Amino acid sequence: MQWQYLSDLINDANRVIIGQAIEHFYLTDGLKQTFGEADILIFPKTTQEVCAIMQFANTHQINVTSRGAGSNLVGSTIPNHGIILDLSLMNNIIELDKETFTVTVQPGVLLIDLQQFVEKQGLFYPPDPGEKRSTIGGNISTNAGGMRAVKYGVTRDYVQALEVVLPNGTLLKIGSKNIKDNTGLSLKNLFIGSEGTLGVITQCTLKVIAKPKASETLILGFDSIEKAIANITTILQTLTPTALEFVERKVAQWGEQYSGVTFPLPQAKAYLIVMLDGMDHDDITKQRQNLLAVLGKVDYVIPQTAEETQQIWAVRGSLVRAVEAVSQQDPIDIVVPINRIADFIAYTKQLEQQTQVRMLAFGHAGDGNIHLCILRDNLDDKEWSRKLKMVHDGLYQKCLEFGGLPSAEHGIGTAKVAYFNDAIPLENRQIMEQIKQLFDPKNILNNRVYRQMINP
Repeated sequence: MQWQYLSDLINDANRVIIGQAIEHFYLTDGLKQTFGEADILIFPKTTQEVCAIMQFANTHQINVTSRGAGSNLVGSTIPNHGIILDLSLMNNIIELDKETFTVTVQPGVLLIDLQQFVEKQGLFYPPDPGEKRSTIGGNISTNAGGMRAVKYGVTRDYVQALEVVLPNGTLLKIGSKNIKDNTGLSLKNLFIGSEGTLGVITQCTLKVIAKPKASETLILGFDSIEKAIANITTILQTLTPTALEFVERKVAQWGEQYSGVTFPLPQAKAYLIVMLDGMDHDDITKQRQNLLAVLGKVDYVIPQTAEETQQIWAVRGSLVRAVEAVSQQDPIDIVVPINRIADFIAYTKQLEQQTQVRMLAFGHAGDGNIHLCILRDNLDDKEWSRKLKMVHDGLYQKCLEFGGLPSAEHGIGTAKVAYFNDAIPLENRQIMEQIKQLFDPKNILNNRVYRQMINP
């Protein structure tokens, strides 16, 4: 039997599932709208098991799709037959090295667990994508960003070393605990953001920093989204906030209804949510005073308790789930230069009127990352497909006109292939193809994603 070798290798019936017994959860991504097919689902626990699985797959030229928590939103975890390699059981925190400010973990460790672990030690892991129960391996594979990227950067900025199993089963150890490294090409950066197309991450060494001693959130209210966005540059020229989010009142109401929390300043039409952090409360006070001085007369609220602050961010964090509870939706993450945010939001309103498809826009104002929920409402399958393509074409074309790109943090997956090829010159894609051929000449690793990216 073809899979007997892998069953014997794992030697644990609970960690090998074959054929029709594979739950649909493992055949899709976080949206659960498109499903692939797979022959076998394996849950490795060690790097050695991953090496052996990849050696077998490479020898027999069997497709392998790796996954973690399954929260990806662009189809990167949808299998194309063959093996699903679920790394969620590789979830150990191996070492916290306070002397080098690094933490070493397996790829299946959840982001929320890592953050809580290091914060109990007085340390801080800044990358903070919206899905806190995503895995570290998944975060690295998509170069996840999140709300704190404006001040602290994205996942790539915190990866110091990786252990990666190549498609032929070779174990590659790249990077180190050293802060500076100009010793040859930076191979680790090829794997960060590669969406599982070049290798399987089995261990990660990440940078941590001192935990800020104080933080504060301000909610600024404006009578239009245009006026809110117009203040983004002013804020960034004054200070570097931990987070800077924009959201319209009509969008915040979705979060209110879903979470049961009332958002402050209900008379406002739009908000900027600003988080500040520092080493003490005096530092925070000075930052706030400087900010309010340059903004002039503006309505604002400062939550007075930790619970109130958490509720504000809970409303912001629940927006996608709030929409999903009411209507099927297609989530978009587009990035434009910060001076074109207002222009892009204005265009979404024009496109909404043109197509009669509702769109809810919010996002990370500090880095130009715009999130859109495109609502299906009551459209039938044919009309939804037609209008969704019309909306996608308009959004991505306008994004490129403004100097933006089709993905800020979700990745390309299978959902954005055509727009990826519009955005990336052919010469660049040819180089990517050569890199893929070097690492994976048989094209077995996550090949549904790769094949469409290079050959649309």
